[in-house]
Amino acid sequence: MISMTLKKNNLKLVSLLFIIILVDSCGIYSFTGASIPAGVTTFQVNFFENKAGNRPGSTVEPGIDNEFTVALQDLIMNQTNLDLVTTDGQLIYEGEITEYSVTPMSATAKITAAQNRLKMSIAFRFINIKKEEDDYNKTYSFFYDFPAELQVYDVKDAAHKEIFDRITQDIFNDTLAKW
Repeated sequence: MISMTLKKNNLKLVSLLFIIILVDSCGIYSFTGASIPAGVTTFQVNFFENKAGNRPGSTVEPGIDNEFTVALQDLIMNQTNLDLVTTDGQLIYEGEITEYSVTPMSATAKITAAQNRLKMSIAFRFINIKKEEDDYNKTYSFFYDFPAELQVYDVKDAAHKEIFDRITQDIFNDTLAKW
């Protein structure tokens, strides 16, 4: 009986040691999937100016620039222990909204749109002050399909949430999760 209890306790101790060694060997890691580079404690998200009006077929949606900037800040703050700063960040997120457009996606028998697509694109730049080889530029895009009988105004909140969630998560994965 005592031998059995001793074996169980030893097994628990060995398991605990294994977990500690495994977690310690992975470096700085959070359970949200972020892999924070060594020595990095701050990040900065510069204002994502809305330049969509410069692209044919795009429109300027008032306030979307601020909404997107805040959405990216919130995601990084919620999934890491990094501190948000307004200047001198060690990780810098910046870019512009380059497209915000609605296009018909499918037609009815009467040759009218049955479904529309709201698409948003971001020209993104990432700067890692501590590790320059991590710097990159990339365009991120996502869309939201909705019935043609609705206006953008009718679906704007749901569309922005879905588009922002997807683009900000893709940015997070590329910069901090390295997926």
